[in-house]
Amino acid sequence: MTAVQEERTTDDLKALAERAGRELEDASALEILQWAADTFGPRFCVTSSMEDAVVAHLASRALPGVDVVFLDTGYHFEETIGTRDAVEAVMDVNVITLTPRQTVAEQDAEYGPRLHDRDPDLCCALRKVKPLEEGLRGYQAWATGLRRDESETRANTPVVGWDEKRGKVKVSPIARWSQEDVQTYVDEHGVLTNPLLTDGYASVGCAPCTRRVLEGEDARAGRWAGRSKTECGLHG
Repeated sequence: MTAVQEERTTDDLKALAERAGRELEDASALEILQWAADTFGPRFCVTSSMEDAVVAHLASRALPGVDVVFLDTGYHFEETIGTRDAVEAVMDVNVITLTPRQTVAEQDAEYGPRLHDRDPDLCCALRKVKPLEEGLRGYQAWATGLRRDESETRANTPVVGWDEKRGKVKVSPIARWSQEDVQTYVDEHGVLTNPLLTDGYASVGCAPCTRRVLEGEDARAGRWAGRSKTECGLHG
């Protein structure tokens, strides 16, 4: 039985994640993703907000045809949807688009319009957290583009960790990278990026809850500006 076919218990996966987090701390992003590909095979996927395609590109080098999971919340900028379509067209990946149970119109009818303004946590739970939990059910491990330099809440992100809430291995291969590292990789490999990144946006989420950042602000200052909220709940 190969590692890909092997059935692992939750305890096995947790121990695997904790050990890999220690052993791969100084590994390159590609080495981390190669470990994930070798360990989990088709039960490994990448999640992408389509802010850029850096992690998807890296993962496609380790596991050609890798599943790239995208959450279409119904509130995305047109540029974000365009980036998803371009990634699907030109990269060696399998883009899987997840959608919430309700359309925006159906959610408005049940909860009232502009729920994102009145209760952003509930809006994120309905349109992001729940769909992702359902979409990840068939996987043992998932990769994210989290970086430690993005905000204080992400400063201790392990390169491989345990996602207690979902019972899965969580891989953050570029956790140690800086924005300069990201840009260098983009330039060297011609990686697709969201056009909004050149229009004053440093982090791209849903349109109603994202603004351009001001000089000196951290990359995520434009998300839920004016609120104490800093994360959507996917990584909480």
